[in-house]
Amino acid sequence: MIIQLKNSMPASAIASWQPKLRELLRQGSLTLAGLAIFVLCWAALAANLQTSLGQFPGPTAVAVQFKALIAEHQAEKSREQLFYQRQQERLEKNPEAVRRPYSGRPTFFSQIQTSLQTVLSGFLLASLFAIPAGVLIGLSPLCYSAANPLIQLLKPISPLAWLPLITIVVSASYPADGLLSRSYLVSALTVALCSLWPTLINTIVGVSQVPADLQNVSKVLRLNWFRHVRAIVLPSAVPMIFTGLRLSLGIAWMVLIAAEMLAQNPGLGKFVWDEFQNGSSDSLARICVAVAVIGLIGLLLDRLMLSLQKAVSWDKSVQLR
Repeated sequence: MIIQLKNSMPASAIASWQPKLRELLRQGSLTLAGLAIFVLCWAALAANLQTSLGQFPGPTAVAVQFKALIAEHQAEKSREQLFYQRQQERLEKNPEAVRRPYSGRPTFFSQIQTSLQTVLSGFLLASLFAIPAGVLIGLSPLCYSAANPLIQLLKPISPLAWLPLITIVVSASYPADGLLSRSYLVSALTVALCSLWPTLINTIVGVSQVPADLQNVSKVLRLNWFRHVRAIVLPSAVPMIFTGLRLSLGIAWMVLIAAEMLAQNPGLGKFVWDEFQNGSSDSLARICVAVAVIGLIGLLLDRLMLSLQKAVSWDKSVQLR
């Protein structure tokens, strides 16, 4: 079958795939070699590092705790299913009985889901403000002169400085029994406020650097302002906008962990803080699991954003790097 397939393929097609296959194998080998060196160095360092909670966890101890977290998640899901099953039986016997939600403790994987929901909420909120504002500021020198000092003033402020102010505002203006929890809103708003600046700045730069030839095309076609932005400005600025979006998403993910720690929103940040406060012999390994998962999710989010850029941009030469 392989021989027939090879014979049916043109020699030029086979020759064009060979360099790509060799490059893919080379990149894969280098990636695996880098990971292997990292794991070996980690194991060697952990074997000789003692802490107040015992020996620093190596790869084996972290893998054991990861399996334990999976088992805890499965056990909690089983208890949840049993709870709703018993509640349904009670409702069948007594339809007037009160229906109650399951109030078990959040597992590691449910906290991952909460963190992803929070960071995407904050990131989308920041993007919905930053992209239109960046277009308006980039197209108007007067708006740029007015907004640039304010951007440079607010951009370097730490999320730890914003968090108390946002907490006070949310507590004063949002009811405690609202649809969303206050801790969720505090985390999402902190993420939005700290992550919008790369997208805003890169959108301004991309919009203000539209090539003169494209500007002349717009004048020749006598496009109105909205068609000029849609047909000329935005397609030209897409690479810069997505560069800002990638930077903003990375910042949003980093800010989220600190925000969840302080706001006590049930996510990965709270998981790390609770394990640190717990101080058991397994806490260090569980924190290492969380650190590895945080890094992996950050990598996947960046790859997702880069793939989206390649899908919507006119420049199909964008590389996944």
